[in-house]
Amino acid sequence: MSSYADRLAALRAQLKSDALDGFVVPLTDEHMSEYVGDYAQRLAWLTGFQGSAGSAIVLPEAAAMFTDGRYTLQVREQVSADHWQYVAVPGTSMADWLGENAPQGGRIGYDPWLHTSAWVKEATKALAERGAELVAVATNPIDRVWADRPSPSDAKLAVYDNQSAGQSSAEKRADIATWLDERKADAVVLSALDSIAWVFNVRGGDVTHTPVALSYAIVHADGTAELFVDPGKMTDAVAQHLGNAVRVRDRLSFGEALKQFAGKRVAADPERAVAAIFDGLEGGGAKVLSVRDPAVLAKAIKNPVEISGHKAAQARDGAAIVRFLKWCEEVLPAGETDELTAAAKLKEFREATGALKDISFDTISATGAHGASPHYKVTEESNARIERGQLYLVDSGGQYEDGTTDITRVVPVGPPTAEMRDRFTRVLRGHIAIDTARFPEGVTGGQIDGFARAPLWEVGLDYAHGTGHGVGAYLSVHEGPQRIAAPNYPGGGPAEPLRAGMILSNEPGYYKAGEYGIRIENLILTVPIEVEGAEKPVLGFETLTFAPIERDLIEPSLLSDREKAWLDGYHAKVLALIGPQLDAEERGWLEAKCAAIG
Repeated sequence: MSSYADRLAALRAQLKSDALDGFVVPLTDEHMSEYVGDYAQRLAWLTGFQGSAGSAIVLPEAAAMFTDGRYTLQVREQVSADHWQYVAVPGTSMADWLGENAPQGGRIGYDPWLHTSAWVKEATKALAERGAELVAVATNPIDRVWADRPSPSDAKLAVYDNQSAGQSSAEKRADIATWLDERKADAVVLSALDSIAWVFNVRGGDVTHTPVALSYAIVHADGTAELFVDPGKMTDAVAQHLGNAVRVRDRLSFGEALKQFAGKRVAADPERAVAAIFDGLEGGGAKVLSVRDPAVLAKAIKNPVEISGHKAAQARDGAAIVRFLKWCEEVLPAGETDELTAAAKLKEFREATGALKDISFDTISATGAHGASPHYKVTEESNARIERGQLYLVDSGGQYEDGTTDITRVVPVGPPTAEMRDRFTRVLRGHIAIDTARFPEGVTGGQIDGFARAPLWEVGLDYAHGTGHGVGAYLSVHEGPQRIAAPNYPGGGPAEPLRAGMILSNEPGYYKAGEYGIRIENLILTVPIEVEGAEKPVLGFETLTFAPIERDLIEPSLLSDREKAWLDGYHAKVLALIGPQLDAEERGWLEAKCAAIG
């Protein structure tokens, strides 16, 4: 179809044919994934929205796009106000909006494979107040009108060997069996793609930038398991790796398999398993235990092999970043480079390592006003020339077999203004506050989130996203349950105590709408800290990411002696780790960038 208006009209016609008065369109797949395969990009196809978090509701006479503060600017650039209302969450939830706008007595459709049971209950309650009902559809109406919808990926599964994983799949399944025994449960359903990849020590190529395979799994109390995956994805090596204790079944048979547990106790994650899974289990007579997937926390606490691999990946990635930053300084001031060209050049530097499997997410290559959209995604349509007087923000990462990276740096194109230097230095102070934080065991990321904001709060400023997210081991660049975010910020949520072995990002920022954006991001490892006289075990962070922080954007007078010492110490480590990987010219450039701040 030629336009998004045509697509919206076609969906409305299909809804009328299906006797529906509306339909809810989330940005996710059957696994509640953040990043989804092309076949599941229904929201982008319908609206043009390219962000990684959002939803839509279509009614006969109204349509609304729901996004959080990270996408306030982006959604207005990509989604037409002629056809869509913009609704900010969490201020107004989809259920709230339905409760106010759904037709009296209407039938609002939803795909039970794309929503959680909690959302279904919330929306059902809101609609009931208008005499309306929520209706599960057997076939997603968007799929009926999306004529050239891509097929799911046919990429093969690959073995992730024990030398990289640090623990065998059999050992992980044995741990899950113990977990089940403690809960007197017979089985657990795994539907999160990164959990399945981690438990079975396999990787895939079904989701762009995330090495996972479309699959489901059921792990039984004796440690055996069923893996539901397209048979065409299997190889002899994967079959041998999985062994006799794992029965491989067609992914299409998963729904029917949920009915095999009559009278049994089966665990499923209410946050990661869709409503259809709970419906299938309960419909088959199972007693469902709504508990968190046992792989989630185990996966988040990295073992020594995963930590060692991550550090190797970071050192390799850091050298690529340094070469890119040097290139930026030399090339960007001419004003002849654009956002897409810069992103492609960064990928070239990473590919030159010979170890890059993929980038870990679409590079946020943002100049000027685009930098003020925290999750800006450059397209052919939005691509802008990088010009003098601007700040160029680049948030990027690499997928290597030994680790997943994520780093943000800001490059001034020509001399920065005093305001830019002030804001950048305040963000840097917040970054240092997180990096040097010390806290007792049991503290959550939400409790230290304010450390990063304090230098901005001092002058009435803030940023509309969380300060840090978890990161996987050659898996998802955004991984839970750990995060550094208060509940009232995007990225916030249930409080999760930080634990030794968890990897997080440290990425405070500042965004001036219409002008520029600033973010400084490193990854950090949660580690035990020896503190004399401490009455409780103490945790802190070890920095994992090493690349220079732009000194021309720093106002030294705003830094304390302690903050200056941190910066000088950090740059000394950058030079020691990255310097030996560079040629003489590159090393000379890095030495200048890592000189003491004074």
